[in-house]
Amino acid sequence: MDKAAKKDAVASLNDVFANTSVVVVAHYAGLTVAQFQKLRREMKANGATVKVAKNRLAKIALEGTDVASISNLLTGPTLIAYSNDPVAAPKVATAFAKDNDKLVILGGAMGKTALNPDGVKALATMPSLDELRAKLIGLIQAPATKLAQLTNAPAGKLARVVQAYADKNAA
Repeated sequence: MDKAAKKDAVASLNDVFANTSVVVVAHYAGLTVAQFQKLRREMKANGATVKVAKNRLAKIALEGTDVASISNLLTGPTLIAYSNDPVAAPKVATAFAKDNDKLVILGGAMGKTALNPDGVKALATMPSLDELRAKLIGLIQAPATKLAQLTNAPAGKLARVVQAYADKNAA
């Protein structure tokens, strides 16, 4: 890699570290090309990205970013998974690591918070941003539905009483 390519790689990684909400670091030694491609596809399908970068260049790119705490994890054959959704990358990485023992999650960072492997797994169990939004909309919508039912209930009860008197008088 020449100097210009190294500068571009560092700038690209710095942009990634500065603008993503979560970064996961894992060892991938022993994964086949097919397994690695499957990991990439799963990450992409869930809105996350996975990169393999030279550790030295990644450490340079980490300087001055919120996720600089992961620099000590960058030893050996490491990959970096990241996403803007705080649970997308951890969820895919954890699920993939369960199926493939060659992928070992070392840790990560969410903003300025450093995560150990258990922290990454805890993030993976949380619902995604879209799921949380759906639950919030459901909670907001539920009172409106109940309010509509309550406002219609007296009119319905009155109609049933009137109908009962009409049935009684007709008989």
